[in-house]
Amino acid sequence: MVRAPKSIDVKLNLHVVEISGTWEPNDTERRAAWELYVELVTRVSVVPLRADEGLLREALSSLYSLFTTTRDVLRTYGPEVAEPKKNSQYNFGYLSVAMLNYSIRPLLATWHPALEDWENHRPADRSRRDHEQAWPHAGELRAALRETRGALTAYADLLASACGVPNLLEAVPAETP
Repeated sequence: MVRAPKSIDVKLNLHVVEISGTWEPNDTERRAAWELYVELVTRVSVVPLRADEGLLREALSSLYSLFTTTRDVLRTYGPEVAEPKKNSQYNFGYLSVAMLNYSIRPLLATWHPALEDWENHRPADRSRRDHEQAWPHAGELRAALRETRGALTAYADLLASACGVPNLLEAVPAETP
């Protein structure tokens, strides 16, 4: 097992903001980090969605569910995961809320209603998949998902470090062009 470091360098480019500094997770933060890490590495958040795979709606729904999961983790572990740290160090609470608000929320705010508008015009004789693939903006959404996946992968790496576990993302298939 990888030993959890006492201090972790934080460097996250969340597109809207860059977070840089240190984090010294306590045991409660490490347990919370593990729960959120498991959610991230098992979802489309860090697993590539190839052009011929899946539905964009399902990808957006999976990302949206991270809000509920993160809220549940924060409630379960309580204020200890958001306690102020010395020297303006980061804590799990801040990092997890920043991940939601700066990585996932902008993607969902833009693409959820746009995709929903397209879905509302699906002819009865066309499958959801065929209709989605015919959407003129499908490629743009897939590109936005790839960009967001980069930020979430960095966040997942940070959580793995905090937990002192080997990076499970090595079990995620690489994206092929």
